[in-house]
Amino acid sequence: MQTDDEALRRSDPGALELPSHSQPADSFTDEAGRLLYTPAAAAQRLTVGESWLRRKAGQRLIPCTFVGKHLRFTEDDLRAIVAAGHRGPSHQNHAPSRPGRRRRSRR
Repeated sequence: MQTDDEALRRSDPGALELPSHSQPADSFTDEAGRLLYTPAAAAQRLTVGESWLRRKAGQRLIPCTFVGKHLRFTEDDLRAIVAAGHRGPSHQNHAPSRPGRRRRSRR
């Protein structure tokens, strides 16, 4: 039997695949071989609450995949969620303050 190092040296394409134990326990693959994450696994990867993820997917505000009635997320879905949430630095234009009316104090 050959070791992983020997397989890599031979440039065996099958040796470059991720071992099955490296996939999250509650993930699946679709017909195209893409990894599908359950809402719990996707929420953990995004470090957000599962309820937030389910609510946004139910409102169709974030990309998601339905396998029958089951909600799943692909890597592309997770990347799109992160990209949609990206905010650049805020460049507030501080307009020069105009002199306002002074309030008179009561005497």
